[in-house]
Amino acid sequence: MQRREFLASTSLAGAVAIAGCNSLFETESVRSVPDVVEDRPDAVYFPTHVEGMEMIGMTAAGDYTIGLMYSFPHRFWTVTGTTTEKVSIRDKDDIHLMASVWDDETGTVLPVGSGLSMTVEQDGEVVTEKPPWPMISQNMGFHYGDNFALDGEGTYDVTLDIGSMNVSKPGPFEGRFEESASGTVEFEYSVDERDGLRFETFENQQGERGAVDLMEMEMAPVSVAPEPDAMPGDHLTEATSGDAVFQVTAVRDPSFTDGSGTYLAVSPRTPFNRVPLPMMSLSGTVERGGEPRFDGALSKAVHPDIGYHYGALLDGIESDDAVTITVDTPPQVSRHEGYETAFVEMDPIEFTVS
Repeated sequence: MQRREFLASTSLAGAVAIAGCNSLFETESVRSVPDVVEDRPDAVYFPTHVEGMEMIGMTAAGDYTIGLMYSFPHRFWTVTGTTTEKVSIRDKDDIHLMASVWDDETGTVLPVGSGLSMTVEQDGEVVTEKPPWPMISQNMGFHYGDNFALDGEGTYDVTLDIGSMNVSKPGPFEGRFEESASGTVEFEYSVDERDGLRFETFENQQGERGAVDLMEMEMAPVSVAPEPDAMPGDHLTEATSGDAVFQVTAVRDPSFTDGSGTYLAVSPRTPFNRVPLPMMSLSGTVERGGEPRFDGALSKAVHPDIGYHYGALLDGIESDDAVTITVDTPPQVSRHEGYETAFVEMDPIEFTVS
């Protein structure tokens, strides 16, 4: 899998204090992780359990704002092409570190296309260093994360090095986020505090279609795509492929089009929680009267009114135009439990503009 590409999304998704994150989990801490559900649907489903998390801190890094969080170590799945591979918890893993990167002015969670890396140090010595995986989870949405082994309790410095965004940035983001940046957050690690995080199981729902609600944090935005009627432009269609929901609009706003043509915006997101789906390769065709009007790739893009999406500038789009959107590569993003069986085999989307 390419670990150096990635995601963005949009919007602030609510407000609850950091303690409110843990208040979502009312059961006692549990250290025994349930087995993965055997008979899982090829779709989004309720996981066996969800773990609480704690905000470690935030820091500014160039144009970016970074939030660093941690939880129990946990299993997840990486994706290469259409193949998923489970990453199990190792005996030496102490925590799961998670980072979110966003624009503080708009609350838009940002893509870091050229990569993000974490260096964990204690007393000036490097304990571990690696690029975390771009991930999606049902309760947190998009983030970067991985399991980390530490060197016992104590104070650690976690430095996050962020590359530039290499996606299209129409509108207010044009010219921003071009430089790499770095920020450091201090982390006081305690086994008792980690084990005090909440842990909720779903014995009666696990494996069923559905999803855990996104958590809300007042100090950090959560990646969530806008409702269809909140997207700019004329809504063309809503369609489902591989259990992903695609919202498609035709936008004539000059911030998208440079004053001419029509911008075709495609926003794939998860069902239930509207988490944007990153790291896809999409292409499209538009035919009018049987004649091709567009045939090409849709570029990865981020805009504060749509968040992370895929788009192309057309000379125009009219009623009765036949549109096909093809998923050339499904989301190459790692998944927490409940998402690993969805968004893999994805059929083309075809519709006629009405």
